[in-house]
Amino acid sequence: MKKKPTKERIIETALLLFEENGFHAVTVDRIVKESNSSKGGFYHNFKSKDELLYTVHDSFITYILDKAEDAYNRYSTPAERLYETVRSFVMMFELYRPHVTVFYQESLYLSEEYYETIKRKRRRYKNMMFRLVDEGIACGDFRKEIPVPITSMAIFGMTNWTYKWYKETGQYSIQEIANIYADLVMNAVLTKEASSKPEYARFFLTSE
Repeated sequence: MKKKPTKERIIETALLLFEENGFHAVTVDRIVKESNSSKGGFYHNFKSKDELLYTVHDSFITYILDKAEDAYNRYSTPAERLYETVRSFVMMFELYRPHVTVFYQESLYLSEEYYETIKRKRRRYKNMMFRLVDEGIACGDFRKEIPVPITSMAIFGMTNWTYKWYKETGQYSIQEIANIYADLVMNAVLTKEASSKPEYARFFLTSE
């Protein structure tokens, strides 16, 4: 079997160690030892343990930003864009659940420089969601009585919490969970008229 690249091994090992023991309790020496790498290999890829923590955080935030931007550019209606954005966020947990867990546990330990970079990216994602909901209301597909900030933050709250309970060995696959969440969101935001559009039928689960 081909050996994984040093950087990948270090990140995977650090994720496990940070999640189990916390950022401060884990030393560079331990990461190096358990990843079967070297101090030279570590510092070739990361300036510090702090930069390693930043890399863990940045990877999944960059991923969901890219997916949301792709959905916005690929689809023409706010409804389609929101549906695909919700699904892509949930699907992210298949690749990045440990990263998200470590983010919520350890993000306060990021240096100010790294924390500000992450905060800017999170703000970008929040603004993209606000824009989607606002555009959906403006075009008449989304219910105008639901406030943009509350609707957007409710979506974030529901999808973010997935990291707490999702397991690959659970009853539902991440694809099924993504479809369920998207169904819940679209049922909540679409007007009755928009819900009946044939082109939006794919948003909803069926009993068949």
